[in-house]
Amino acid sequence: MTTDASRTADGTPPRRKANGVLAAEVLDVLQSAGEPLTPAEVMTRLPEDLAYSTVVTTLSRLYGKGVLVRAPRGRAYAYAPIADPPGLAARRMRQTLEGEPDHATVLLRFVDDLTPADESLLRRLLGADPAPR
Repeated sequence: MTTDASRTADGTPPRRKANGVLAAEVLDVLQSAGEPLTPAEVMTRLPEDLAYSTVVTTLSRLYGKGVLVRAPRGRAYAYAPIADPPGLAARRMRQTLEGEPDHATVLLRFVDDLTPADESLLRRLLGADPAPR
């Protein structure tokens, strides 16, 4: 049921964001914070008013996907990203590759789709001596 308080100025219910948009906004807030944030702190930094439960649900889902870490702070959790934006992108790429049985074909198609500049960069990076781990 939609209450009057949850309607827009013209009386219609607010539109839901497309899948992933809110999660991306929450992740951007956490990335720019530079420190773990509670759901209430995330809420105050988002561009629109959202229900506390919506923010908690979004944070919980990101945590469940392994994108965030969390630690107790008072009666809530404080959340932080597991990596910076390039690290998260690399993680998504690795997960996609791991989800396919034919790694060689996936990697070949990936390289075939790169711009010449990106292919050159990748070749330079692969030619470099790997750093000790």
